[in-house]
Amino acid sequence: MCKMKVKSKKGSTLILVLVVIIALLVYAAAFITASLNQAIVADIFKKQTAAFNLAEAGLDHGLLWLRSQEQAPTYDSVDPWGDIQNVGGGTYSVAIDDLGPVVGNQLVRKYKVTSTGTFDNVSRVLSNYLKVDNFGGYLWWTNSETYCDQWGNCQNVWFWSRDNLSGPTHSNTHYNIAGNPVFEAKAQSVDPYINFYNNGSNITSNNLPSLISNPPNDIPDFQQGIDLGVVHIDMPENALALRSAAASAGGLYLTGASRVIFNSDGTISVRNQRKSGCHSSCTLSMPTNGAIFVNNGTLTVYGTLNGRVTVGASQDVIIPDNIVYADDPRDGTSDDGLGIISEADVVIDDIAPADLEIDGAIMALNSSFMMENWDDYMKGTLTLYGGVIQDKRGPVGTFRGSTKVSGYDKDYIHDSRFVNNPPPFMPNTGDYTTLSWEED
Repeated sequence: MCKMKVKSKKGSTLILVLVVIIALLVYAAAFITASLNQAIVADIFKKQTAAFNLAEAGLDHGLLWLRSQEQAPTYDSVDPWGDIQNVGGGTYSVAIDDLGPVVGNQLVRKYKVTSTGTFDNVSRVLSNYLKVDNFGGYLWWTNSETYCDQWGNCQNVWFWSRDNLSGPTHSNTHYNIAGNPVFEAKAQSVDPYINFYNNGSNITSNNLPSLISNPPNDIPDFQQGIDLGVVHIDMPENALALRSAAASAGGLYLTGASRVIFNSDGTISVRNQRKSGCHSSCTLSMPTNGAIFVNNGTLTVYGTLNGRVTVGASQDVIIPDNIVYADDPRDGTSDDGLGIISEADVVIDDIAPADLEIDGAIMALNSSFMMENWDDYMKGTLTLYGGVIQDKRGPVGTFRGSTKVSGYDKDYIHDSRFVNNPPPFMPNTGDYTTLSWEED
C-alpha cells in the first residue's frame, strides 16, 4: 500500500506573516514620517503666520508714526525708532521711504513703508505704498451737518432725493438723509449712525434694523458703500500756508475788500483801494506761485480761469457769477485748477445766475459754503465741479417733501484730478491713503 506525503504549510504561513509584518512596519514608518512632516509643516506655518502678523504690526506702527508728524516728512528714508522692536516673542523693523510728489505737487507725497517681521528665525517682508491725504480730494467734507445762523440757531441740513454726489464724502458727525440721494463714491462718517428725515419725524439708524436705510421713506444709494464710525479728521483753523505764500515772492497779498476776475488769457483783473493802480481796476499776471490772499477784507471772485491758483480771504469769499476753466477737464486734458479758501464763509451772492457753475475746490474754515438769502429766491441748478470742504454745512436751498421750495438744486461733480494734484496750498488732512500693498 502506498502512502501519500503531505507537505507542511508552516513555512508558507510564516512567510505570509513576515510579509504582513513588513508591510505594517512600512506603513507605520510612512505614517510616522508623514506625521513628523505634518508637524514640521505646521510649525513652519505657525512661524510664518507669526512673522506675517509681526510685519503687519510694523506697517500699522509706521502709519501711526506718519500720522503723528506735524508735516509729511521729506527725507529719503528713515527708521522711525532707530532699532528693532520686540513684540510677542518676535521682532519687527520698519523703514519709511519718501518717494517724492505723486504728480509733481509737493503737497501730496508718496511713501513706501517696509516692515520685516521675524519669529524664530523666520522672516516675512511687507510693503505698503501710501500717499498724503489732501482735503482737495474730497467732493464733500464737513465738520458738522448742521447750519447755525448768526444768532446761534442751528438746524439740520439734508441730502435729499435730488442730490447726486459723484466723489468721496466725509462727515465728522453723521449724514442727514431725506429720501433717496445718490452717493457714487465711498462715504464715511465719524458717528456710527445716519439721521433719517422719516417724513419729518427724524430717527437715527441705530434705532432701526438697518444702519444705512429707512425704507420706504429714506433709501440712500451708497454705490461704493459707507463706513460708519471712522477716525475724526481735524480741520485747520486758518489758511497759514496760503497766507505765507501770498505774502512771499511770486504771490499776491492784498489788504482790504478786493475783487479778482479771472481772464481767459491767463491774467487777472484786480480792484483794491490800497494797491497802487488798482483802485478801480488793473490787469495783472497770474501769481507765479499760485497764491492770492486778501487780509482784513472780503474777496469777490469770478471769471474764466486759465492756470492754477488758490485764492483766499480772512473774511468772506463772495461768488456773484460763474467760475469756469478755460479748458474744461471734462472735455479732455486741462491744467487749470482752482482752490478757494475762506477763513470765514464762502457765499454765493443772491444776484448770481439762476443756473450757476463753480469749478474748483471750496474750503470754508469758519464756517460754511452757502447761498446768500437762500430761503428767499428760487434758482435753477448749482453745478460744482470740484469739491466743498466746510466747518458747518451751509444751505443753498430748501425743500418740502420732494418739492424744492427755494434756492438751487445741487449737481456736484468730483474733479478726480485733485486726489493726487490738488490746487496750490490746499491743506492736507494729516492722514494717509493706501495705494497698494504687497509682500516682497
